[in-house]
Amino acid sequence: MTVRVKRVYDEPARDDGKRVLVDRLWPRGLTKQRAAIESWLRDLAPSNELRRWFHAQPECWEEFRKRYLKELSSSRARAALDKLYNLERRGKLTLLFASKNEEHNNAAVLRDLLEGARKPPTGTGPSAAGAMRARRAAKPPRS
Repeated sequence: MTVRVKRVYDEPARDDGKRVLVDRLWPRGLTKQRAAIESWLRDLAPSNELRRWFHAQPECWEEFRKRYLKELSSSRARAALDKLYNLERRGKLTLLFASKNEEHNNAAVLRDLLEGARKPPTGTGPSAAGAMRARRAAKPPRS
């Protein structure tokens, strides 16, 4: 199933399915009815510290993603993730966020999790070992 990611300020659409807000803070100027939010899973949002850090350094997307995935391993986040997985099983799902960055945000990370991408590459494992061997083979021999 495809999970959609959408700004909470965008107009609700009929094909959104269940609309779930995944931010810690309620979006300014919106009512629950106007935003057509069915569920608010604030425990899935990044910590305030991580959110502020990424806002100041948007070029650090991969590091944000890695830190956010680590935060999602907490017990509160795990319980909220279980709720999200259950909502996804019931039909169409749209994850809502307030960030102006429509490509890089916590909802995009959650969508990737729901669609099967578990973690960012760690730089270890079989593919990393193969890449290391290829780099060593490409180096000129020492004299």
